[in-house]
Amino acid sequence: MKKYKRIFLIVCDSMGVGDAQDAKDFGDEDANTLGHICDEMNGLNVPVMEGMGLGSIGDFKGIPKLKQQLAYTARCEEVSNGKDTMTGHWEMMGLKITHPFKTFTDTGFPDEFIKLFEEKTGRKCVGNYAESGTKILDDWGEYQMQTGEWIVYTSADSVFQIASHEEIIPLDELYRACDIAREIAMDDRWKIGRVIARPYIGKGKGEFVRTANRHDLALEPFGKTVLDSLKENGYDVIGVGKIPDIFVDKGITRKVKTVSNHDGMIKTTEVAKEDFTGLAFINLVDFDAVYGHRRNPVGYGHAIEEFDEQLNDLLVQLQEDDLLMITADHGNDPTYKGTDHTRENVPLIIYSKSLENPHHLGLLNSYAVMGATIADNFDVENPGIGDSLLDVIK
Repeated sequence: MKKYKRIFLIVCDSMGVGDAQDAKDFGDEDANTLGHICDEMNGLNVPVMEGMGLGSIGDFKGIPKLKQQLAYTARCEEVSNGKDTMTGHWEMMGLKITHPFKTFTDTGFPDEFIKLFEEKTGRKCVGNYAESGTKILDDWGEYQMQTGEWIVYTSADSVFQIASHEEIIPLDELYRACDIAREIAMDDRWKIGRVIARPYIGKGKGEFVRTANRHDLALEPFGKTVLDSLKENGYDVIGVGKIPDIFVDKGITRKVKTVSNHDGMIKTTEVAKEDFTGLAFINLVDFDAVYGHRRNPVGYGHAIEEFDEQLNDLLVQLQEDDLLMITADHGNDPTYKGTDHTRENVPLIIYSKSLENPHHLGLLNSYAVMGATIADNFDVENPGIGDSLLDVIK
């Protein structure tokens, strides 16, 4: 059984491939993020992933299925109950979520919660409904500049988001407010997955832009993950992008902050030039935050093409004993109803320069095959669910 010195796991946040067996249960029947983007773009120019076998994963316009491919490919179905960021990433590392995180999509947060937050922060709130992060700024940004009140909102995810203009409310005050909200939201009545700081700048409606100073405060994973096992055994676990936030730094040995997909791939390529032993775990959030939620299929498509181009730069740095996995954590079909995540299967591409006979593996049960494979490779405990693919990828 071949072993690898370094494994790179890249999560293209929200790049689902449709056909989840239980999509109807989530109101997401016929959602297909990548498939519908390819339709809108009349095909995608992604030669690197096409060569790896992306066309074997689904029927994607303009991406043919090859007789010979350079990587193993598969579709992975989610077994956890949910379709949010934490659920997807935690399942990758072995945790199965049976009870979804609380959401306040239809009602906003209860008055008691909001009053406690206002009392403890010393500022009033406006908003408190489900809305896209850009629309809420157009709704309330100018008002906040006049009054200094917090803009708070949620979505279909289990989140409490706090937006503030960086020139009106200092960042350190926003971050303290997030700490306060996280403490309040530990109450079982309001125990949400994440509190998110959403700072922005701009002079008026239509000009407001969120900055890179976002900060997530998530619940700690409820159990031990593969990341913990790696760290306990002295391996490097490099979290790039929002990975450290998703796992509340548990199991992380080093954090690399990013400001965009483009920046994330540049920094991942720089990490690949280093000598380390273990896992580099990367999240590219723009697919989801900038294009999926904003229902921009063309922008999403161009972002995938840019990722594919930068992927080539990363491959140049990989060694014979490196393994690369590319996947997603849920769907966010930009052609679908609403503005939120969609329940979909996700792609899995597994590449190494040393592979001998890569081919399509079909549909795999659970995202946890990724964490199980990583644990198996480094001979550490897999404390949760998932079956390793290490004896399959040769």
